[in-house]
Amino acid sequence: MTLDQIPTTIDTGRVRADALVEPDWLRAHLRDPGVRVVEVDVSPVLFRSGHIDGAVLWNVYADLKTSEYAFVGPAAFEELLERSGITPGSTVVFYGYAPALGLWLMKLFGHHDVRILNASREQWQRLGGTLTQTSAPVPPSSYPLPPAREGLRAGRADVATAIGDPGWVIVDVRSDAEFTGQRFWPSGGMEPGGRAGHVPTAVHVLIDDLLDEDGAYRPPEQLAAVLAALAPGDGRRLITYCTIGGRAATAWFALTYLLGHPEVRVYDGSWAEWGRIPTAAVVAP
Repeated sequence: MTLDQIPTTIDTGRVRADALVEPDWLRAHLRDPGVRVVEVDVSPVLFRSGHIDGAVLWNVYADLKTSEYAFVGPAAFEELLERSGITPGSTVVFYGYAPALGLWLMKLFGHHDVRILNASREQWQRLGGTLTQTSAPVPPSSYPLPPAREGLRAGRADVATAIGDPGWVIVDVRSDAEFTGQRFWPSGGMEPGGRAGHVPTAVHVLIDDLLDEDGAYRPPEQLAAVLAALAPGDGRRLITYCTIGGRAATAWFALTYLLGHPEVRVYDGSWAEWGRIPTAAVVAP
């Protein structure tokens, strides 16, 4: 399969652009009791240096992933929601390094109203938003977590089955250096005992061009051009992966919510899992 075999279309009937909120909307609703703001990042450094007033931090490595880079599981995620003050009726707005990962996890468990701040931290400030180093205590909530929904998540067995299957497209959204096996981690390092490279038959799409210089998602027509290989219209199902799931969720959000692709799944184990399995098929130089 080549990239030009998949048509570029936007399914306007499925587009859900209301999942993006602009900075002026968030400023106007920051004090609403039903709105909870969450920064998703890979360390607490930026959060401690300044965060949106009232926000809580979800540290990907401490709150969402185990030491083996697997999802922490429903029980731990339910506890995270409750200590974040989130209820089933909350409007949850994510920002930070991997906001789409937070939205994807909430949608995985069927939360109704989840959104992404359509701006970087810097653009939030340029447009009049403020940051604070103060974190007020968050009253805990009650959130009985329902079972995970089918059709949003792919496991490594799903990825293995999709290799070479014409009904599936495996989408690698990492950097060139990661895809070609020059590095295991996006920071440039390798993993002891791990292998760099990519999943066989994976289509490589750079994720960097989905956002503009202000950290906002590009208009649907521009996204369709960037993701020309993966746009809806031909019935293929997609599995996105990266290293720990953040970039894969970003691609999932753009494809699902902004282009209207009917079936996209995130392999949240991604290369941190696949590249550390000795028997997994890997394409590398």
